[in-house]
Amino acid sequence: MDRLDCMRVFHMVSDLNSFAEAARQLRITPVAASRAVSALEQEIGVTLLRRTTRSVRLTDQGSDYLERTRHALSELEDAAEAVRGGNSGPHGLLVVTAPVLFGRMHVMPIVANLLREYQDLSVRLILVDRVVRLAEEGVDIGVRIGQLPDSSLRAVPLASVQRVLVASPDYLARRGAPACEADLSTHHLIAFETASLNEEWRRAGSRSQIEPRFLTNSVDATIEAAMGGLGIARLFSYHVARELADGRLVKVLTNADEKVLPVSLVYQGGRQQSQSVRAFISAAQAALPDRPAL
Repeated sequence: MDRLDCMRVFHMVSDLNSFAEAARQLRITPVAASRAVSALEQEIGVTLLRRTTRSVRLTDQGSDYLERTRHALSELEDAAEAVRGGNSGPHGLLVVTAPVLFGRMHVMPIVANLLREYQDLSVRLILVDRVVRLAEEGVDIGVRIGQLPDSSLRAVPLASVQRVLVASPDYLARRGAPACEADLSTHHLIAFETASLNEEWRRAGSRSQIEPRFLTNSVDATIEAAMGGLGIARLFSYHVARELADGRLVKVLTNADEKVLPVSLVYQGGRQQSQSVRAFISAAQAALPDRPAL
């Protein structure tokens, strides 16, 4: 392999923390993947990966080299795709990230359709309820919910969601429904621990802050706690769309917290030449036409 191919192998191994998985994605043998990284280490004169029988970890020098070369490698691959033009379709590995439940509900069907349509394309789908740094973590395209800060990332509007307050009919029968925001101080509150949701339980202009009684980092646990009658939960509308539709949960204070938030696809500016990124964006727009409220 030449140096560029060795770099591709190193990046894949670093992203997947596995020689075997990287080899599978690149369609080479694990031995070839190991030799490629060893050749790259020998050429630049530093150890990039620390290998044990159970794990593969970046060294400090490896982490620095990965960060410094990621953008350059993406630019080279984008340039090659631009030169090939329409002669090649989406191919290689596309790394996508999204919030956990949104990803399961709305992104996974898009990925499945792309994999069926493009036989040379592989996808790594990372579902995490945190903001992923695309460049630093080797992600091609991500789903973001909420207002986007100014950055070098390109954004494509996709849909919208709302923050909603919900509770089970049983809980409301026992405790009564709050008539106004101030009444929440007398209720048990459930919160999903994420920056975009767990800001403050208050309306604009209110100086009081209401602390949730139950705080969890799991959407599923939040929904289960609400359906189990443990209190009023604060979630995104798409989190509880099915539970609201079948009556297991009902909205409370419908005018208090239903701020509309955008759902966007974000990607690095240099990645617009990637046919895989463009294919994903087109498929997402086709799956969610007219920017629906979810």
